[in-house]
Amino acid sequence: MPRGDGRLSHDLDPQRPGPQDACGVFGVWAPGEEVANLTYFGLYALQHRGQEAAGIAVSDGSSVVVYKDLGLVAQVFDEPTLASLRGHLAIGHTRYSTTGGSTWENAQPTIRSTTAGTTVALAHNGNLVNTADLQRDVAEQGLGSDGSTNDTSLVTMLLASYPDLSVEAAALKVLPRLRGAFSFVFMDESTLYAARDPHGVRPLVLGRLERGWVVASETAALDIVGASVVREIEPGELIAIDAEGLRSTRFAAPEPKGCLFEYVYIARPDATLAGRNVHATRVQIGRQLAKEHPVEADLVIGVPESGIPAAIGYAEASGITYGAGLMKNPYVGRTFIQPSQTLRQLGIRLKLNPLRENVRGKRLVVVDDSIVRGNTQRAIVRMLREAGALEVHVRISSPPVSWPCFYGIDFATRAELLANGLDNEGIRRSIGADTLGYVSLPGLIAATEQPKTRLCRACFDGEYPIELPAGNLIGKHVLEGVGRRVTGAAPEAARSAPRGAEHGGTPPLVASPGGATVHRP
Repeated sequence: MPRGDGRLSHDLDPQRPGPQDACGVFGVWAPGEEVANLTYFGLYALQHRGQEAAGIAVSDGSSVVVYKDLGLVAQVFDEPTLASLRGHLAIGHTRYSTTGGSTWENAQPTIRSTTAGTTVALAHNGNLVNTADLQRDVAEQGLGSDGSTNDTSLVTMLLASYPDLSVEAAALKVLPRLRGAFSFVFMDESTLYAARDPHGVRPLVLGRLERGWVVASETAALDIVGASVVREIEPGELIAIDAEGLRSTRFAAPEPKGCLFEYVYIARPDATLAGRNVHATRVQIGRQLAKEHPVEADLVIGVPESGIPAAIGYAEASGITYGAGLMKNPYVGRTFIQPSQTLRQLGIRLKLNPLRENVRGKRLVVVDDSIVRGNTQRAIVRMLREAGALEVHVRISSPPVSWPCFYGIDFATRAELLANGLDNEGIRRSIGADTLGYVSLPGLIAATEQPKTRLCRACFDGEYPIELPAGNLIGKHVLEGVGRRVTGAAPEAARSAPRGAEHGGTPPLVASPGGATVHRP
């Protein structure tokens, strides 16, 4: 699974994924700068948030060009491609799919020509929960489909559907209609926009360049392009940046509910969320774990990478020596080599290997960020015992994950979540640990230094701050089903098309005022 350190360690068995991250978005308005290159580096800093697809949209003031493809940022873009993307403003996206499958059509930024003669391109971090309703609105208005099956494309269509309004004015009509989590960056030929849902579930920050402005999912992406942090985009706020400067508009009253799991797992440790450094938060969680679940042991080790800060905190508070016990291969990421059954049986060994000299004959405290299905922890415990560990005490820096997320993290279904069907003792036996301890929800919240009322805790306590739709009109593939019911479309045909046949040797996707012409890279 992608870890919160910018390195890649995706699960090798696609049938048993862990929690997959929200997407990463980036936007820059900087005349005179190489905005495509800045966006590339910004997306590189956000790669941990999405590893399925990447894309960049650029405007030179007269037209918008989008280049996107499946793969990692460094796989999609090279120097000649970036050199061809010239302009004064750009947006970028690195994707993990939370609505719609992993297809080229669902890669972002999405793009649409407006009847007013301009173009809108949009990138989205989060997940909407009224997607089915939006799809019906799009169908009733007779807006043509672009073959995609994600909520982002629906928003782009709606933004482009007002013939007498600017993109900014259209956004003030569309944004209040959206329900769920969204941190948007979008653009037309001359203006960069950013908007955050009224609950501010997903992060979005504003930065300043010497000759421009930057918007990004995390502060680390500002650091990498040399931008200074100005502030967070406020929940319910729309900002616009153009030659006239920066202006801000409220489209909804703020009701902050930032994602608690960002502190545990998603965000990079060098990021800052709501004024709180993520690394410091994770160290404090470890200290709290030691207070709540002490144990006699010889060595505290962290599961790389997001378990390490909490392990440091546990060792500090407990007085037990901290050390390395697991070595991570940083190059195990998404690959064109599909693992055979034999390799799948090796499982976690392709990502982690025990330092036998360090763990042999020791009583270990093993700190990890979360347990979803338990496959990873089960394999780690077995591996450490085989390496000679006398005892393995597992400590988890989040409470049991018992509920799915509908706001931008693709957990397993509730039936697959280990904590949904087993109590603490049952989970301990399932993973084979000598003891098991989770940090308490109050302890985790205290470590963030945020009030409980300003955090979304739904995956831990089942209290969803944004109302979910009735019935089954929700989920990653909702538009595949709704699309068939509303329009009679058959998106499976598009999903099954061979990638090579669809992507060979043509120019990037281009949109010009008055009409979009689509080509695949």
